[in-house]
Amino acid sequence: MDLIMGHFADQFIPTCSNDELVAYEDLLVENDPDLYNWISGREDVPERMNNIVLNKLIGFQIKQK
Repeated sequence: MDLIMGHFADQFIPTCSNDELVAYEDLLVENDPDLYNWISGREDVPERMNNIVLNKLIGFQIKQK
């Protein structure tokens, strides 16, 4: 997850809003296995985590494949 999140941050952080930065920081405290399962589509994203930043991260990961 460090590699995925790091590559995403390199592109995302310079242009993100303050609210998006807070949402990104919220993702960083989640358990890696849960986050990976959401990003990879193995599990549905919980409603509490369903936000624009996670959606951008999922889209970013899809482009990287």
